[in-house]
Amino acid sequence: MKTSFGVLAMITSSAFAASSVHEFSLPSIDGAPAPLSAYKGKVVLIVNVASQCGYTPQYAGLEKLYEKYKDKGFVVLGFPANDFGAQEPGTNEEIKTFCTRNYQVTFPMYSKISVKGSGKAPLYKFLTDSAGGEVKWNFTKFLVDGNGKVISRFDSGVEPDSSELTGAVQKALQK
Repeated sequence: MKTSFGVLAMITSSAFAASSVHEFSLPSIDGAPAPLSAYKGKVVLIVNVASQCGYTPQYAGLEKLYEKYKDKGFVVLGFPANDFGAQEPGTNEEIKTFCTRNYQVTFPMYSKISVKGSGKAPLYKFLTDSAGGEVKWNFTKFLVDGNGKVISRFDSGVEPDSSELTGAVQKALQK
C-alpha cells in the first residue's frame, strides 16, 4: 500500500510541474518573500545580472527600459548570479548598494541565486527548459508574457535599448 501511495504521489507531483513563472517565489534582494505571481498580467524581462562583468553597464539600459514601459505594464526583474567568472561575489546588500549607487536601479532585484548547474534555481530550470537551454553568460534576458510564459530569449550581447529587444517588449505589451 505504501509503495502504491508513493508512486501516486510521484505521478501527481510531476503532473503539477510549473507551467508559468508566476508559480515561483524567491526572496527579494532585501530577503523578503517576493512571489512572481505579483506580476500576473505584466510583461516581465527576467535577467541574470552581475556587478563585475563586461555587460554590467547594461544595468543603465535595463533601468531606462523599465522607466519607459513600467506604466504600460512592464517590469524588469534582476537576479544576481555568481555562476560566470565569479563576477558577482558580493552579498545581497553590497549588490543592492552597487546597483543603486552606480546605475540608479529602481526595478525589482532578487537575492543572489544560481542560474546553471546542479544548484540551479527552479525558476531558471523552468526558463531554460522553456527557451533555448542553459544560460551561457551574465545578462541573458527572458521575456515573459502576462500569463507567465516565456515568449523570447535574448543573449548577453543584446543591449536593452536594441530594436530587437524593445520591439519584442512593445509587441508583448500590445497583446
